[in-house]
Amino acid sequence: MNGLSGAPRRFDPIRGEARVVSIVDEGGPNRRLLLAVPGWPGFEPGQFVMLSPGGLGSVPRRDPLLPRPMAVYREHRSNRERHIEILFKVHGRGTALMADVVAGSRMRVVGPLGTPFPDPQEGERAILVAGGTGIASVYELASGLSSRGVSVQVLLGARSAGDLMGEADFAALDAPLRVATEDGSRGQRGLVTALLTEALDPSGPARVYACGPTPMMAAAAKIAAERDVPCWVSLENPMACGFGVCLGCAAPLREGGFALVCRDGPVLPAESVAWEGLA
Repeated sequence: MNGLSGAPRRFDPIRGEARVVSIVDEGGPNRRLLLAVPGWPGFEPGQFVMLSPGGLGSVPRRDPLLPRPMAVYREHRSNRERHIEILFKVHGRGTALMADVVAGSRMRVVGPLGTPFPDPQEGERAILVAGGTGIASVYELASGLSSRGVSVQVLLGARSAGDLMGEADFAALDAPLRVATEDGSRGQRGLVTALLTEALDPSGPARVYACGPTPMMAAAAKIAAERDVPCWVSLENPMACGFGVCLGCAAPLREGGFALVCRDGPVLPAESVAWEGLA
């Protein structure tokens, strides 16, 4: 990281079995999973874990076979254990199995993985814009920067109020929060990128951090570029391994070639991404 804290801390990923502390249905497709992870080394905002699709049983399951990449929402200690929280949406067989786990069951976990968000430069405002499951990637960034006195504004978007993740957690931070929903059921009606345009109107240096659906991030990158504001994005390409071996998460780069989102990302400078190749 640059600016406020120097080089980022590096955490060697661990591979092991986590214990499910709790799984909470937060309405609609949203779930909050709390895991106790033995030997968890810590993480930097923007990093992720590869998590088994559902609890582990006495008989190995082959369907689905592959783990799921999940952003680390936040972490904390409890009774000398290291806990991590995962926010996710149920949208397929793997996440449906994850939603069916019960307290005390075990899940295979590998992480932390990937590159984190860089700090803003001294004097820059941090504007965080996130939508859908991308909201889970920016909470620790908002929390950490605001606790260090950085001027932070959080912009969250969703299709409807029932799809919005983590709103109460962000509202409790010492950072202004604005919300947009496409149907107008919460906050401003429309796309969250409209809030970004408004947030960038005041003068002064700023830096944009974005995570969410690809069209949203592409729009955020365009808005930031038009105002000559640095923008960092956390891509959400499908992954199979998390280590850059399978090559399944390649993202095209503006200068040619590809970045492997699990290894070179998920956080990348927005101007380096060939957005038309991700559409």
